[in-house]
Amino acid sequence: MLWTEKQKEDAYQILLLQQKGLLEAEDHWLANLANSSALLNETLPETVFAGYYLYNGEELILGPFQGRVSCTRITIGKGVCGESAQTKTTLIVDDVKKHENYISCDSAAQSEIVVPMIKEGHLIGVLDIDCGVTGGYDHIDQEYLEKYVEMLIDIVPLDVIS
Repeated sequence: MLWTEKQKEDAYQILLLQQKGLLEAEDHWLANLANSSALLNETLPETVFAGYYLYNGEELILGPFQGRVSCTRITIGKGVCGESAQTKTTLIVDDVKKHENYISCDSAAQSEIVVPMIKEGHLIGVLDIDCGVTGGYDHIDQEYLEKYVEMLIDIVPLDVIS
């Protein structure tokens, strides 16, 4: 079951507090990305994938995630993750089957949100979350997931990745 707007905002506020606590307790980027994806997977309803794709200077490489086996490499500009990385903007796709540039990594995914990870103008990677129902994400998800990624980038030393 998906949330009402109030339930969603309340859940995201708690999620941000939990993320802050996890990030401040650990200084290794890999452990933090792993726990960060687990926290999203446990918290967001109908999640079938929550994880990170990290930019190696050429393409996106699968990083820590929760979900089924997934695509390991994504070309910049290809798929929703590649589009988000290329434009450095958050993308919400209500129905992945109707998105022309969609890359199907898991048939259970019905909708998707991708938030780019940008530090000082440079692409670090993207946060990718897939939902098992269409229309799973909206402006509230975008607002709070952008804060979630911003917090991650501010606290965790991610410059070792690329």
